[in-house]
Amino acid sequence: MAGMESDHRSHTGGAAFGRMWRWLSSEASAIGRSARRAAAGPGPERDVVTQSLKAAGAAAAAWALAGWWWKAPMALMAPWTAVVLVQSTVYRSLRSGVQQLAVIAVGTVLAAGAANLTGNTMAAMALVLPVAVLLGNYARFGEHGLYAPTTALFVLAYGSHSALDVLHRLFESAVGAVIGIAVNALILPPVHLRSVRDSLRRLPAQSAELLHAIADGLREGYGRQQAEAWHDRARRLTGILSDLRDARLWTRESYRLNPGRRMRRTGPALPPAEWDQAWERIADPLVALTRTLASTVSDEPTLRPLPDAALAHLSDLLRAAGDVCAADLAVLEGRDRRAREERGLALESAWAAHGRLKRQLLEQDSETATSLGGLVAESQQLLYELAPVESDAGAYGDRDSG
Repeated sequence: MAGMESDHRSHTGGAAFGRMWRWLSSEASAIGRSARRAAAGPGPERDVVTQSLKAAGAAAAAWALAGWWWKAPMALMAPWTAVVLVQSTVYRSLRSGVQQLAVIAVGTVLAAGAANLTGNTMAAMALVLPVAVLLGNYARFGEHGLYAPTTALFVLAYGSHSALDVLHRLFESAVGAVIGIAVNALILPPVHLRSVRDSLRRLPAQSAELLHAIADGLREGYGRQQAEAWHDRARRLTGILSDLRDARLWTRESYRLNPGRRMRRTGPALPPAEWDQAWERIADPLVALTRTLASTVSDEPTLRPLPDAALAHLSDLLRAAGDVCAADLAVLEGRDRRAREERGLALESAWAAHGRLKRQLLEQDSETATSLGGLVAESQQLLYELAPVESDAGAYGDRDSG
């Protein structure tokens, strides 16, 4: 029995080690891929590297000034403040600087007051920490609220609570804040345009791929799993739209108070927000259309399957609609020499296929006409939303460094 228990523990330990090894291998591979992407060219990975190096440089500069040159007694506060103020936008650095200085001042003053009042470190901690933690949770302080109790602990643990010590701590924090904000604002100030362009490209690219995949599937025959996969892909388009909205907000914020916005090469203007709204209206009928197709081949179908002739016309329609989306991608990337003409021809083909599909309604029984009617309505809505051509969309090509 003892041998069996030992074998069981050995097997369990080996399995746990195997899982840990696989996790470590996966993490190492992911880190390697990110490093290669950062080295290969501009992208989110390189942005992270740039901001990390800026934060490290700001901390080193703050320490060199406060600790090495001035020999300040609380020199740690300068690099500690500087490193966290190299934020993702200049505006956020300034806002965070104000928040952090306010929090550090509150924590320092509370701790110094409690220490001078009680004359005992333990009693001062018991008195000040509950108040500092509560103040740290004040929403106006944001993520920097944690520095209120942390600063109070530094003050009490090191016994630096005289009036001169308090002034030194606040002054060194201000020095670190100025250095951190200056580094972020003057050295490659972040401008978040690339994520907007990535999302803008993904919408027509993935819509075209999905429409072409559905068109091929309708020709070759499709089942429940394939139809559900189409529906999942259509729903993921709404996630891209959400990413695009977030990216737009980041871009607007990154321009606020940014002294480098006119110095950095940001490339051509982005499409207006109306472009995003248009793709929202395109995504909705795509989701509805794929849901209807899935409903005709589910385990317990709620709609009658379509006849082969109707599927062929719908395939032609969706193939042409996918060509429209592919042309939109070409226009967006500045490859619009022939894309606009191809877009118009593809849209004409899609409407012609829609007319043939609609005529199929006259030949169906009531149940089949119900299924087909839903697809006719949803595809018509899709084509109506695809119809507008953005003015001067060729200006939205990618010629910037992000």
